[in-house]
Amino acid sequence: MPMDYLELIETMSPEIYQNLLQSVERGKWPDGRVLTAEQRENAMQAIIAWGKSHLSEQDQIGFIDKGRKEGDSCDDPSETPLNWK
Repeated sequence: MPMDYLELIETMSPEIYQNLLQSVERGKWPDGRVLTAEQRENAMQAIIAWGKSHLSEQDQIGFIDKGRKEGDSCDDPSETPLNWK
């Protein structure tokens, strides 16, 4: 029975993830062959999908740390006037 895409991603080992990640970063497979545009796209999709289910949010590809603001409210705009020029 053929495996579907999500099953394939779930069975991918961390070593395969790292190999795909390095291949995309370098633009070459471990044996030196250059990735085609289609291979690069498919590898990136697999890296992102595997990361979503196996890595914490901050370790996933594309994570942007937006920081956290202290307190419950935003700055009072009356304290910082806008200067129009």
